[in-house]
Amino acid sequence: MTGFGNFENIDVDKVLRGAGEHFARMEEVQKGMAALVGRARDEDGLVTVEYTSGGLSELDLNPKAMRLSSGELAEKIKMVVRDAAQDLQEQVGTLMGEAFGEEDNPMRYADNPDAALQQVREIEAAYDRTFEDVMGELDRISRRLDL
Repeated sequence: MTGFGNFENIDVDKVLRGAGEHFARMEEVQKGMAALVGRARDEDGLVTVEYTSGGLSELDLNPKAMRLSSGELAEKIKMVVRDAAQDLQEQVGTLMGEAFGEEDNPMRYADNPDAALQQVREIEAAYDRTFEDVMGELDRISRRLDL
């Protein structure tokens, strides 16, 4: 009787423990994400913003901001919202790095889509190799059994 290759040596308990640890880390990340708030203020202190995973959560305008033209105020608000969103993204990256380690941090691809695409290509190539190996093995078994 033929063995199951590397599958016969799998420690199922270890796999289950690893899955449990992974889900626990994900739960930690979810709780941590809910508490994160990105903050920013313009250099003049006229516009202050808080940004959460739900989007813009606080916008504070100093009364002096009303002296600006509507266009100037709009630009300041957009700039500060972008800065607060960037602050939140950096916090998320830090949280994910702490939970998964920098090597496995999914946020490392946020600013580098080329690296993400390269990772996908490597995974695809590994899948293709595995598929070819499995299909070859199934073909050999089929021939041995005269199917």
